[in-house]
Amino acid sequence: QVRLSESGGGSVQAGGSLRLSCTASKFVFSTYCMAWFRQAPGKEREGAAGFSFIGGGDVPYYADSVKGRFTISQDNAMNTVYLQMNNLKPEDTAMYYCAALFCGTVAERNVKLWGQGTQVTVSS
Repeated sequence: QVRLSESGGGSVQAGGSLRLSCTASKFVFSTYCMAWFRQAPGKEREGAAGFSFIGGGDVPYYADSVKGRFTISQDNAMNTVYLQMNNLKPEDTAMYYCAALFCGTVAERNVKLWGQGTQVTVSS
């Protein structure tokens, strides 16, 4: 069974940092582009950051709301994609999902596999 396994969520005060990790099989990393989505309470799920090329060697996409604060990276040897989140704000509170998607636009319609989600809560 193909799975994406996330870790690293938690609670932090505004201005703090968290790093999310997502591991998957070598097949997933060699077949799909990787991205992070998030869904805040009462809001639609949105793409936070992602790659448009297999292997993550391109300039990543970032949502405007996270630019300059979040960094996506990928370690292909470890089959792991990371989301480093700095200067967190209360509005970053959401369930964060790792996703493997067909390469191109970082959008839900392109997602092939979802992780189970990890909660990030930022208090003011």
